[in-house]
Amino acid sequence: MTAVFVHGVPETGRLWDPLRRHLKVDSLALNLPGFSTPRPAGFGATMDDYVRWLSGELRGISGPVDLVGHDWGALLVARVAMLDSLTLRSWAMDVASILHPDYVWHDQAQLWQTSGTGEQWAQTMRGNTTVATALTAAGVPAEDASDMGAQFDATMAGCILDLYRSATPNPYAHWGGDLTRTAAPGLVIQPLSDPYDDQIKSQKVAERLGAHVECLPAQSHWWMLSAPEEGAAALLRFWKTVGMDS
Repeated sequence: MTAVFVHGVPETGRLWDPLRRHLKVDSLALNLPGFSTPRPAGFGATMDDYVRWLSGELRGISGPVDLVGHDWGALLVARVAMLDSLTLRSWAMDVASILHPDYVWHDQAQLWQTSGTGEQWAQTMRGNTTVATALTAAGVPAEDASDMGAQFDATMAGCILDLYRSATPNPYAHWGGDLTRTAAPGLVIQPLSDPYDDQIKSQKVAERLGAHVECLPAQSHWWMLSAPEEGAAALLRFWKTVGMDS
């Protein structure tokens, strides 16, 4: 079995390194196109483009996969699980409330979705120090924020704008018709201090997907950085229920 990790915005696969060090399983962390990787020619960077890309990556992995996503990676993971076109052994996500029909994008997302304003943000955030400072203020540990800032560039900024602009008014408007119990068992992780999530809406989405819920009471949005051992333990407990030995 292989555990496959998918990051969010504005991150890269390195986000998962601290947590993966606490796992005794084969694992890999993908980099989304345009996130510390080139943006392929003709790649629109929409939510559906990224789903098609992720599905293609997973088809290249032999054997069933335990798929784990954070932030936008979480939404992509849920979408792949909903479509059931791939053999997943299990899936796990956070920020499940973003798939709720009543979800309203946070202020930063709405800025990115606004023509002109989003482009101005992209110009302002070109400096690595500026990005790192903003991420630290949002709750990313300082060392990790510095690393993320070093990975941020114009390509990533452009992909962020295109991705968020493809998800208006919210992801449910595009994918909600498929929001039903998944064939593969799922886990919804709820860091209870995550300002980008809503516990009640997250619970309702988990119920519709037929997913188990595990709360991380003292953690926030970047739980895999602030508490990698705790996050790894939550995943290992879940994987045991679907047959993986720790």
